[in-house]
Amino acid sequence: MARVSTAFVVMAALCWGLSGGIGGMLMADGWDPLVVSFYRGAIGLVFVVVWLALRPHNSGLASRPLWFWSVIAGLGVAGNFTFYFVSIAKGSVAVAATLMYCAPVFVFLVSFALRLERPTTLKWAAIAMVILGIVLLTRIYDIQPGGVTPIGVAAGLLAGLSYAVFIFGFKYAAPHGSPQAILVMAFAVLAGILVWLGDADQTLAVLSASSWPLFALLGVLGAGVSFILYIVGLNHTAPAVAAIVAMVEPVTASLFGVVVLDERLVAIQLVGMGLILVTVTVLSVASSAR
Repeated sequence: MARVSTAFVVMAALCWGLSGGIGGMLMADGWDPLVVSFYRGAIGLVFVVVWLALRPHNSGLASRPLWFWSVIAGLGVAGNFTFYFVSIAKGSVAVAATLMYCAPVFVFLVSFALRLERPTTLKWAAIAMVILGIVLLTRIYDIQPGGVTPIGVAAGLLAGLSYAVFIFGFKYAAPHGSPQAILVMAFAVLAGILVWLGDADQTLAVLSASSWPLFALLGVLGAGVSFILYIVGLNHTAPAVAAIVAMVEPVTASLFGVVVLDERLVAIQLVGMGLILVTVTVLSVASSAR
């Protein structure tokens, strides 16, 4: 069972990595990041509603804390999807995915601020290494024409911060109801926000556009199947193992960007990417092992 669960987590990370590349293709065709994010979340909402309908027991839908924290999780996932795709549009899939992978660092910083986690020299050193990796990956000291823009860098980091908000919201909602109920409310919040903020004409145009199969694939892989696989997989997967296999996402997204979207990374950026991936993974494993 543990092997199957780990495979579920790997497949979820693989789906998330592919969704970044698919979103990059859609935005290269002129679709707005908000519209792309909306359809990713809206299609995901359909899947988790079906999941809740099939397993309605202990949903906790009558719990006020569940609603509150699920809304927080929804704000986090809405920001995560949107900033991630903005970062891709203003930079590259590889850079955006790696910056978003910094989410555990933001979790630590928020935990330090709320005194939920005790800061140590090792943790601060790890955070410093991640910052160095970000500098090398994004080359913010030498922005090149046609390369990663400051907006792309900021959006990538905000995607990671938003994901940290989602993690906190989901964590505090979990004791009050089922995962499927939390995701239904979170994705409903996402859909409500993004359909309001996005371009209404583009949102409607997707339904009759030739690229609608890509939107459907994005929603199925990026939110529908992936979140269910991940949550089910975590039930029998050690947190340390989950932290390691999560690296599949940025690696998959980076390979998609290089192979399909013809993106290029210079040697110093690869060094920065390696610093971030290794440091964040070690930090996550060390934290989960306690």
